[in-house]
Amino acid sequence: MMRAMQLDAPRTALRLVERPLPEPAEGQLRVVISACGVCRTDLHVVDGDIVGRLPIVPGHEIVGRIDKLGEGPSGFEIGQRVGVPWLARTCGKCRFCQSARENLCDDPLFTGFTRDGGFATHCLADARFCLPLPDAFDDIHAAPLLCAGLIGYRAYRMTGDAQVIGIYGFGAAAHIIAQVAIWEGRDVYAFTREGDRNSQDFALHLGCSWAGAATLPSPQPLDAAIIFAPAGELVPIALRAVRKGGSVICAGIHMSDIPRFAYADLWGERIIRSVANLTREDGLEFLPLAASAAVKTSVAAMPLAAANEALARLRGGVDGAVVLTMR
Repeated sequence: MMRAMQLDAPRTALRLVERPLPEPAEGQLRVVISACGVCRTDLHVVDGDIVGRLPIVPGHEIVGRIDKLGEGPSGFEIGQRVGVPWLARTCGKCRFCQSARENLCDDPLFTGFTRDGGFATHCLADARFCLPLPDAFDDIHAAPLLCAGLIGYRAYRMTGDAQVIGIYGFGAAAHIIAQVAIWEGRDVYAFTREGDRNSQDFALHLGCSWAGAATLPSPQPLDAAIIFAPAGELVPIALRAVRKGGSVICAGIHMSDIPRFAYADLWGERIIRSVANLTREDGLEFLPLAASAAVKTSVAAMPLAAANEALARLRGGVDGAVVLTMR
């Protein structure tokens, strides 16, 4: 038997359930989960901001070890450690899959959204979409890399050669990608909630050049801004902070409505872009880079049965990431 924290309906508490162990189909692995990060996307699933399959076991920052192989996968063995990310499967046939944009697949599956995820002791995963994890990270500290890190990295790559980068919302993704940017010699400015001295001090501790409230003017023009907070009102603020030709990258899967803003804020060839999901190539590039940059994920570990408490804690804002542990 396995245990899981299951969402039966939006805006309800997760329920601890027991189920028979699932059997891997062709091309699948069964994974014994040791850790699963709690992501803001999980909040959007629970709150009904995005609607997938119900009932569902949330969680898509999964670290575990293979305990059973279905037919077909090669290069895997029992006991091997793997990471299971948000992108669970793509069709491989649509125009996006055929042009190296599998993150935009027309017929995808997503871990913890349309396929049961990692708030559980076991899960099934498509072997083709499992990622190798660097030995530099133990299970708990590797978990946030699998979404916060990967989405952060995809957003960061969209800033191109920007040397001065503003990050709006300093949580799990921000604290990871800020370390990579600083390691690469960029200047990072952290914009947080009004009066959030803890996050501001945390950002400065990690090496950010400045930290302050998102409502404050940037101390200098930004080459690019990444918005991790799901707050549409930050888009015009970030636009006014970036110099001509700069980009504003919206990195969340859900955001509140963007208010009206003057065309002058966009003029000067400024760009607004969104980030959608991730690709396997993102994982293969980013995870070794995180090890090379000696990224240190700040985590608060909580047991599986405390998943509702973990979500509430994330909702209130945490420095770093929250991770559920299964053992």
